[in-house]
Order: sequence, then structure tokens, then C-alpha cells
Amino acid sequence: MSVSQLKSVRRKLRIIHLLRLLKRRYTYEELSKITGLPVTVLNRYVKGKVLPSSGRTLQLSSILDPYVDLEKEVRDRLIFDSRGFFDIMPALGSTDLMTLVAEKVAADFESVGVDKVLTAATDGIPLAVHVGRELGVDVVYAKKRKEVGTEKFHEVSYVPSASGSVTTLYIPHWALKKSDKVLIVDDVIRSGETQRALVELCHKAGARPVGMFFLVSVGDVVSTLEGEYKIPVRSLVKL
Repeated sequence: MSVSQLKSVRRKLRIIHLLRLLKRRYTYEELSKITGLPVTVLNRYVKGKVLPSSGRTLQLSSILDPYVDLEKEVRDRLIFDSRGFFDIMPALGSTDLMTLVAEKVAADFESVGVDKVLTAATDGIPLAVHVGRELGVDVVYAKKRKEVGTEKFHEVSYVPSASGSVTTLYIPHWALKKSDKVLIVDDVIRSGETQRALVELCHKAGARPVGMFFLVSVGDVVSTLEGEYKIPVRSLVKL
């Protein structure tokens, strides 16, 4: 399959993800009124039985895009408890939503030439994998323990302010190469301590952080990190 054919298929698949996401909010009858397509056709698209033609893909993209607000889709899935803490798993668990978010991230950072996506195990992994797939690059995730089968590691220790204990992150020595351009991705950022440790891991490996993306950020940490590292730092939802 040529590059142009692959891009065409991906544009068609994007319509499927849009329709599946909208199906949570609208009935087939309502989607039929929005798109002008029969319910039977929409049902086949949503179920993945057929893909729209190239012409219909362009048409549906212009019709459906205004109905999908990715920030709102993520916000609506956050579950808050009485103390103000939130559960992000309903957002991370939506493959259609994460695919569309990853598409946006890939478009935002494609120009910097990302070679690797880096995250911290474990909650950041689902989003990182989606982003890595969209960018066509490998994903590296730092763990809090050394795995057997690997002898050499890069490691960084830091003290999370909320815990008062030392945390160490490890990545295999081979995972990042010198001169790799790295996009750091995570689901939530609060203090930025873990993300600073990931930056230090990049530096120890001789790699270069070229950007950061977070699904949800709390407070002003995004602008703080952008000022510190002079790289683009983005979040979809700011609390």
C-alpha cells in the first residue's frame, strides 16, 4: 500500500471513530438528519462493515467535525469524588476518543520530527501507544523497578512532594538512542515532578525532548514547564 493510499484509509477510519463517538450522544435517526445518510448506511459505518468512499469521507468530515469537541469529550468522562479527586480511566478507556486525541497530538507535533514517545508506567501507557501509532514511532515507558532480562539501565531518582519518599524511574539502556527526538506524553500532570524526571532520563540517554503533551493538566504547570525547557508543552483539558 502506498503512502497516499494509507492516508486515504486513515481518513476513512477517522470518520468511523467520529461516528462511534457521536453515537454516544445521538441516536441513529438524529445522526441521519445531521449527515443526510440513511440509518442503514450509518449503522454499517459504525459497525465497521464498510468504509465511506473518498468523496463521502470529505463530506462527512466537514459535517461531523463541528459536532466533536475533544476537550468536552474528555471533561465529560472525568469522574470527580467529594474531595475533588478525579478518575480519568473512562476517558483513557475510550479507544475512539483516544484515537482522535492522538491524531490531534500527532498533527500538533509532527513538524518537530519525533523519533520516540516516552511516558511513565502505568497510566500514561494507553495514550502514549495511541500517539506513537499515529506518529509511526516506538513507545518507551519508564518503570519504577528494574526488569529481569536487561542488564543496563538509565535511572533517575526524585522525591514526589506528596509522598515524602524517593521514587526511581528506569528505562533500558537501549530504549533511547543518542540524538533521538522525544515527545513526552502522560495522562495527567499536577506538579510536573515525574515529567522532569523523564526529561532527565532523556538527557542521560543523550536524547532530546522536543515536546510534551498531557491529556489533563492541573494548575499552571504547563506554562511553567514550557518556560523551563523552551519546548512546546500542551494539554487538552486544564483544571
